[in-house]
Amino acid sequence: MSMPNIPDIKPEIILCRRDVIHLLLTSIALEEIGFSHIINAEAEKIQHMLKEECLTLDDALRVNDSVNQMLRGIVANQILLQFKLTDVLAMDKKHHECCDEE
Repeated sequence: MSMPNIPDIKPEIILCRRDVIHLLLTSIALEEIGFSHIINAEAEKIQHMLKEECLTLDDALRVNDSVNQMLRGIVANQILLQFKLTDVLAMDKKHHECCDEE
């Protein structure tokens, strides 16, 4: 998997509002990609468990609890990302004018 291109950020950085909004939206998208990888790993965990020939009910319940706990954490983070996205979109709408683009 390749890493996304993010602008080179130096201490004397000057960003216009539009650039800041794009960076914030990019950070939200990267978090979403991270969550998708975690969800995929949890699905693979379940698939691996189901292939086991000597699977006990105790083992299945432990894996189920583990996956449930992870998904609950992801849902909590999704709520925070939704707040972040709403705030970024409100910032964009409220301050639609960007600094002068050259």
